[in-house]
Amino acid sequence: MLGGCSTYALIDNMPASVGGLPEGTPERPATPVAYPAVNDRPPAREDAPLTAEEKKRLQQELIEARARAAQQGGKAISTNAGAAGN
Repeated sequence: MLGGCSTYALIDNMPASVGGLPEGTPERPATPVAYPAVNDRPPAREDAPLTAEEKKRLQQELIEARARAAQQGGKAISTNAGAAGN
């Protein structure tokens, strides 16, 4: 039985009948693929969150667009923000 610290070379050269790689398996890359660092964080976002005024304006634009679409489709809808409340 193989130990936990066996090398890839040993496993790669074993016959498939005893647990090695099957015929036609692609070769391993010459250099191992680097894993991402665990503690690396993505860079800070450049965009700032929306202000309350910007949120209100965008919400109103969406309400108006929904009303226009409903009017074109022949349905009447309420122009209230509803349960969104954001």
